[in-house]
Amino acid sequence: MIQTADRDMLKEYSAVRQYSEKLVSNLNTEDFIVQADTHVSPVKWHLAHTTWFFEKFILESYLPDYKHFNTSFNYLFNSYYETVGEPYPQKNRGLITRPTVQETLDYRKHVDKHMQNLMSEHEIENEDSLSQLVEIGLNHEQQHQELILMDLKYNFSFNPLFPVFKAKEDQPSLEAPELKFNQINGGLVEVGHDGEGFAFDNENPRHKTYLESYRLANRPVTNGEFIEFMNDKGYETTEYWLSDGWQLVNEEKWTHPQYWVKQGSEWYVFTLAGLKKLDMNAPVVHISFYEADAYARWAGKRLPTEQEWEYAMKEESIKGNFMESDQLHPTSEYDNKLYDKAFGEVWEWTQSPYVPYPRNKPLDGSLGEYNAKFMANQMVLRGGSCVTPQSHIRLTYRNFFYPQMKWAFSGFRLADNG
Repeated sequence: MIQTADRDMLKEYSAVRQYSEKLVSNLNTEDFIVQADTHVSPVKWHLAHTTWFFEKFILESYLPDYKHFNTSFNYLFNSYYETVGEPYPQKNRGLITRPTVQETLDYRKHVDKHMQNLMSEHEIENEDSLSQLVEIGLNHEQQHQELILMDLKYNFSFNPLFPVFKAKEDQPSLEAPELKFNQINGGLVEVGHDGEGFAFDNENPRHKTYLESYRLANRPVTNGEFIEFMNDKGYETTEYWLSDGWQLVNEEKWTHPQYWVKQGSEWYVFTLAGLKKLDMNAPVVHISFYEADAYARWAGKRLPTEQEWEYAMKEESIKGNFMESDQLHPTSEYDNKLYDKAFGEVWEWTQSPYVPYPRNKPLDGSLGEYNAKFMANQMVLRGGSCVTPQSHIRLTYRNFFYPQMKWAFSGFRLADNG
């Protein structure tokens, strides 16, 4: 059995795979196949693609007599791995009505059966290598668990009935702590993964970087604070915006964060629990990088670099509102810590472009496509969100999206020069 001194990979495999199916167990068949835009995918595709990942990168290599559930799935559910075959066009994923949802679940059972057999009964020449691949596959699936909720919310948002994914009682709005800025002395510091435990290749290697002294906010920007920016004609004032952002403001007619709905004089927000009254004290969410950057300029501040963010949060415990909390939306519960909501709640935009660290080396082979080929024109976010699995996040985790994207559970906190 593949097992380290303190971990049972088979148990972890089963837990992650089962959680994906539990996550969508209350959906109707129609919900599994909707794709509202190219950048999102149907739930059914996510369930199949994560299964394909284990089949393609593990079962095909470690089980010589492995028989595919359906060889056409090699094409249908390849996302972007050009080195293992031609991927099916992303924009057409919602057109794949077959296989059915049930056939997709049967495909998962087929692969799970062979994975469990491989991990529990086969003698493996290089167990460490297999264990590393399984761990990558599990972290990959956890990424898609978050994507399932992001994409499902986006797909549901086009329905004027404001469909409910999971009903929740309204939570009381609790007062946010006063916005304060903590001083951090600069100097030569180390950032990046230290080699303990799992990390993606884009988090390596740990390296030195120089930081000027700076100040970082004690909490993220709230909905109420963002409304002040809106009321002060923030979306109408070109001086606050980067050129590309200003172009989008005018082309897309941006006037507020994604999923906000105004009814009379009141703001509401579409959530996975349906339409809810906007909590003015909760962190603002579904913000693009351009909006976060514009707000920071309006406030006379800036966004932190990812190195500043990581160095400041190095003593913060990874606790908070994650997927396991089952809130699935940011809350206004604060702990009044040095850095409130450092982890969970909302991914926090930084001003750092997504580029390789010094001396970074992508994984060998096809999995080198996982992160490295996206290191252009995207921005880094840190900290995790209310739909991120808690066991998936760590201090050095580098998420990345294009700066115009708003469908992620993304917010921000301010920084300033020291």
